Amino acid sequence: MATANFNQTEKPGIARQLAILEALLFVAGEPVPLENLQRALEVEPDWLQELLVTLNGGYEEDERGLRVYQHGDLCQLVTAPTVAGYVEKYLGLQSSAKLSAAALETLTIVAYRQPITRAAIEAIRGVDSSGVLNTLQGRGLVEETGRAETIGHPVLYGTTLDFLHFFGLTSLSQLPPLPSLMPAAPAAPSNTNSPMV
Repeated sequence: MATANFNQTEKPGIARQLAILEALLFVAGEPVPLENLQRALEVEPDWLQELLVTLNGGYEEDERGLRVYQHGDLCQLVTAPTVAGYVEKYLGLQSSAKLSAAALETLTIVAYRQPITRAAIEAIRGVDSSGVLNTLQGRGLVEETGRAETIGHPVLYGTTLDFLHFFGLTSLSQLPPLPSLMPAAPAAPSNTNSPMV
């Protein structure tokens, strides 16, 4: 009986590359560096991005229960937000995942202003935010992303891959636009008596 023999030196077609990518993300079970996927598939970074977009697009188009989430140089195969309720029910999860108003406020500031220091967050909120930041870090929604190039080199905070998953986003570009916090300038009164020039 003849068996299929995958020749490692022969470049696989797109369908095969998508199948390999899906399998790699599935067996990883955690965020995978894009560089590792690129090496395993032996493809260029731009082509890997095309494959990720195609794989995720197929999941969305077919309304399947999986999605590919990408955050920075990491990506992960996760369940679709539309099936979250069923997954939670199946796993017996409690709705303890709810965030307090202070946590949501702080998380919003970090999401839209990242990377941002604790002092900058506190300047916006007007209250000490160290406890809330610790809670968000403990939940895996916020992480330290570096140090600011200012006096004292304070920690910079940013959102995580878990943040995207928690809110059902595939990238930060899907965050809704923030409404302007400044009131609109009043319209200039029209003067019907002014002569036309």
